[in-house]
Amino acid sequence: MFMSWDFILPVCLGDLVKSGAVNQYVVQDVLSVKQLPSHINSFKAALRSQGPLCILEYFDTAYSVLQHCRTVDVAVKEDTLELLIQGYILNISLCLSQGRKKDKVAGKGLLQWDSERETILQCLTQLLQLDIRTLWSLSLVEEEFVSCVTCCCYKLLENPTISHVKSKSTRDAIIHVLGIMVKKYNHMLGACVKVIQLLQHFEQLASVCAAAVASWSSEYGVKAIVGEIMREIGQKSSEELAREGSGVKAFSSFLSELSTLVPETMIPNISVLLTHLEGEVQSCVLYRIASVLVRVLSGDKLDDSARASRDRFLDTLQEHIHDAHSHVRARVLQVYARIVNSKALPLCKYTEVMELTVGRLGDKSVHVCKSAIQLLAAFIAHNPYSCKLSSVDLTKPLEKEMAKLKEMRDSQKDFAFVVAVITAADLWDAMKPELEMTVKAQLEPGSEEEDNEDEEETGGDEERSDRDTALQIAQFLRESKYRYACNVLLNCFDAPPTPQKEGGGNEGGESELKKQEMLVQYLKDTESFALQVERSIAVINNMLYWKTTTVVQEAVQFCVTAFEFSVANSVCGVRKMLPLVWSTDVTIKDSVIQAYRRLYLNPHGDNTRAKAQTLVDNLSDLMIDASLGTVQCLEEIVSEFFSSESALQTSVVQVLWERFSGKRETKALHRRAAVLLLGMAARAEREVVLSNLDTLCSVALGEKVAEDYLLARDTLITIANITDHVRQSKGVPFRLPMDHHLFSCLSQAIADGLVQSDPHWQTFMEQAVRLIYFLAESPDQLCSRLLQRSAHLLLEQITEGGEPNQSQLQESGLAQVLSLCGAVAFWQVSHLERSVSAELRRRRGEKEEKEEKEKAPDANDSCVEEELGLVGASAEDTEVEFIRKICETELLSGNMLSAFLPLLVKVCSSPGKYSHSQLTTAACLALSQYMMISPAVCKDNIRLLFTVLEKSPLPVVRANTIVALGDLTVRFPNILEPWTPNLYARLSDESASVRLTAIMVLTQLVLKDVMKVKGQVSEVAVLLLDPEPHIASLALNFFNELSAKDNAIYNLLPDIISRLSDPERGMKEEDFNTIMKQLFSYITKERQTESLVEKLCQRFRTAKTEQQWADLAVSLSLLSVCERGFKKLQECWDCYSDKLTEPGVYQPLLSIAAKLRRRAKPQFKAHVEDYEKRLTAVHTKGLENVDNEEREQQMGDTQSQNLQTPRPHKSVRKTTRGRGKPKLDDSDLVTPRKSRSRPKPAITFSSDEEEEDDAVMAESETPKVTTPIARTRRTRLRH
Repeated sequence: MFMSWDFILPVCLGDLVKSGAVNQYVVQDVLSVKQLPSHINSFKAALRSQGPLCILEYFDTAYSVLQHCRTVDVAVKEDTLELLIQGYILNISLCLSQGRKKDKVAGKGLLQWDSERETILQCLTQLLQLDIRTLWSLSLVEEEFVSCVTCCCYKLLENPTISHVKSKSTRDAIIHVLGIMVKKYNHMLGACVKVIQLLQHFEQLASVCAAAVASWSSEYGVKAIVGEIMREIGQKSSEELAREGSGVKAFSSFLSELSTLVPETMIPNISVLLTHLEGEVQSCVLYRIASVLVRVLSGDKLDDSARASRDRFLDTLQEHIHDAHSHVRARVLQVYARIVNSKALPLCKYTEVMELTVGRLGDKSVHVCKSAIQLLAAFIAHNPYSCKLSSVDLTKPLEKEMAKLKEMRDSQKDFAFVVAVITAADLWDAMKPELEMTVKAQLEPGSEEEDNEDEEETGGDEERSDRDTALQIAQFLRESKYRYACNVLLNCFDAPPTPQKEGGGNEGGESELKKQEMLVQYLKDTESFALQVERSIAVINNMLYWKTTTVVQEAVQFCVTAFEFSVANSVCGVRKMLPLVWSTDVTIKDSVIQAYRRLYLNPHGDNTRAKAQTLVDNLSDLMIDASLGTVQCLEEIVSEFFSSESALQTSVVQVLWERFSGKRETKALHRRAAVLLLGMAARAEREVVLSNLDTLCSVALGEKVAEDYLLARDTLITIANITDHVRQSKGVPFRLPMDHHLFSCLSQAIADGLVQSDPHWQTFMEQAVRLIYFLAESPDQLCSRLLQRSAHLLLEQITEGGEPNQSQLQESGLAQVLSLCGAVAFWQVSHLERSVSAELRRRRGEKEEKEEKEKAPDANDSCVEEELGLVGASAEDTEVEFIRKICETELLSGNMLSAFLPLLVKVCSSPGKYSHSQLTTAACLALSQYMMISPAVCKDNIRLLFTVLEKSPLPVVRANTIVALGDLTVRFPNILEPWTPNLYARLSDESASVRLTAIMVLTQLVLKDVMKVKGQVSEVAVLLLDPEPHIASLALNFFNELSAKDNAIYNLLPDIISRLSDPERGMKEEDFNTIMKQLFSYITKERQTESLVEKLCQRFRTAKTEQQWADLAVSLSLLSVCERGFKKLQECWDCYSDKLTEPGVYQPLLSIAAKLRRRAKPQFKAHVEDYEKRLTAVHTKGLENVDNEEREQQMGDTQSQNLQTPRPHKSVRKTTRGRGKPKLDDSDLVTPRKSRSRPKPAITFSSDEEEEDDAVMAESETPKVTTPIARTRRTRLRH
């Protein structure tokens, strides 16, 4: 058993051999170096046999090793250390509890360091708070003590878990210890240095250090430490910050956190950081400025110094709105948004900052644009002016108040005092002697009677203000009525005091004038602010269709905010974002739906009825004057509203029916909007309309249908929403019997409209025929009767005659009958290919399902066709062939439709005889609809339709024909393929409406791969410069979409350049450059660039004019040429070197070299410079002279090496112009030969004298090449 010892911790190593107390453990014997190895071996054996308690016996050995540490062998020291570690580990294992217990119980015997550490820190805090300075001489605490304590604290802060939530108590204790050391023990400078070092090496300590510094500044009153740390950071150069990397992020986070905690303390020292606005921590500095402005320098109670500091900081922010770095510009806008949201921006800065923000909407950086939109939305939401920001509504009040201000200023001039020539002092000296005598006389006792006599003159006892009394005395003095002046003064002393007014006379007028001036200035600022908002709306509306999702979302939110504040033209943005409900991006779609719910579907009201009324009013206002596309988009949102369960639905439907039926006085536009909204609700719930079908027929399709065909048309659109075509039903088709009241109303309304000339009958008729085919049983029979009835009515009208304008009415009636024929033909084909075909498939499916059920359960054998799925495919092909045969053989043989076809051809081919515009338009449209029936009809009349397209003087006819030909191209592509150039020719039509229609149709055909992209696409490129902005934007959209197809524009570019640079076209150089700049922006791949360089260089050989050379050179300069492209440019030197004397060729090629030189590597840069010298030499001296000089140089110095690309030697350059190298394949590089033009026979329209001549293309003009297009067969009509 070992005896009990007291082990006292030594202050130094020598204390272990000094005995100072009873039972104190001390070293008994210090061994020599020679004795140590043997004792170490004994130590090892004792550790194995006795365990860790052997240290009590062999502690002298371990001490001796430590004592001779400098001289003892390394192996002895290592063995000793290993023995001590083993003993330590064995001691720990003895402290652990035995058994399978919980972790908490298992560790009960161990030292709980976390709790002990916190306890030690608290004890240390209490100790340091005592006055322990007397423990040192001269009451000066030694630096070693301060370092010992603080180093422990800083070491604890380096723990990676110190910033965790669970370490908060330890973290706070460390901060308090260091705070005491900073305040009482002169540790401020050391703390500053240590904080900087911690931030440089431990990025996660930014928030901890910020909290510590804030605590030292606020709780311990050491505010100077904030300035010291800021100066330390501010004195670091940009190079140092750039090298530190993570330290910069830590500094930024630290300063940002600190500005949030103690912003007022940072104001005096913030100037030291302003130098870093151009460096690495600029975003942090901007954030700090915002914190100071929001939390300290805000409000109206600032003194002059604070106001000057605020203005200086705002000017600094304003300067960096146009910073060179995009992230800084974005950060500044975000800082301004925070300031505006906190209402800390002075009113005088609103207009200026608003104007700068609107300018940032055109920034190249998407992030900056997004931040600008957010700031503008914040300006509107927190504007100090008005809840309605319409400049139109502000104009009249501003003009009224300005007129009032002018009147007040004019009247104020009448009260101005006239400046006297004699000064008041001179006048007083002149009257003073006489005035003294009068005062003495008045003060004598006998003067009271005279005073009474003067009461009438002075005004008696009438109450006056002090100012009025003074003015009266002054007036008496000027008039030398001194006695009266004395009496007035004496009466003031005798009279009781009178209440004084705040301002009287002219002072009141001046106060009102100032108020009026402030009001006018306020209205001016409000109007200016509203104009800036309206200006921004036009820009942001265009951002709704950007490809960046976040920008689109911010634009949507801005439009919502602007609409809520009644900004002028804000409804345009709300309508423009409506098509985004079809966006494939779910985020954008949800943003638009939420925006419309917020604006229109969440009304405010006292009760459900009031809310429903408001909701209907909002939607009705949106639908008034809305386009068809807008209505379709709104239909998606409204149908979704009615699909979800809501307490408002029943009330909304009730209000809509009341408006439509006319129970309450309603405008015609609102009635139409109501019935359309009912149709949108019917998409979600069919019974909304189906249960009230009789009401719809009686109100809109009854006897008064002719009074409002637009209401009748919209009613038919609503009824169509209950059909299977709209609802996409897969069950038994929903149809009404032929004798239903609805169809009798429709037949009667169509027939009555034939004898009238209502311009809206046409659209009503089209919707009526569509509804008949959608909803009626046997719609072909109904329409056949309708055609027959219409023809009889027209014949009766013709036979009656007698009126002067009867001829015009007959032509109008004939046009309407032909329109009806075309609509019936179109929807008859659609009915066959959609409804009949779908019904055949449904019945076949039911039959197959029935047969499948009837099969025996053990019938496992199946034919090969069934396994391969060919049975269903064969049956479907049979159905398609059946429908096709009906269209080709039965639709136009022996029925009412076939009877009108010769008449249509006659009217279209004889425009001289049938010159009525309505008749011509209807006939051409109907003929194109007939041509959709079968290929035979299309072939027979295609030449006539293209003749109408080229020769018709009516733009509406040409535009309609283009649309019809686009549909025919989809349906019969092989027939229309030879006529493709005729379609492209309409892109240069003189009418803007025709060009617009042509570009829209061709865009659809090309992008959907119905029509092959050929060289004629150069006509679309010309439209990039169209004077109509809408046409130019459509052309730009065409190329944007076309660029998404692999190599499409790359393959077309050489041919487009050749066509546009053709001398016969005569395109201006500026226009050519603008078009090429846009097209070459789509060439982004290096291989494409390299190939185009070679192709364009080869085109120099076939170019014949100087302008063509210049165009090719400009095209080359627009490419982003890289090293490989530059190599190709050098290899093709022979193609263009003889043309370098032309400035139009030399300058673009020189610009290519200049751009390459700026970003080239040193070795490659030398080649570029040599190429530049070569270009300049040829341009100034001529190719022949340069060749001779080079030849002489080569002969004189055979050792020199030429860094230029090798060139073949030529004797005379001109003899080789225009000849290509034999090894080149010119099939892909040379512009195709110009085809020989043939004069086309003149085509004249028939006149009144030549009624029977047809204006049809001659047979020679008909294209003979009918190359079939490889594509799947299209037999169904597309809509």
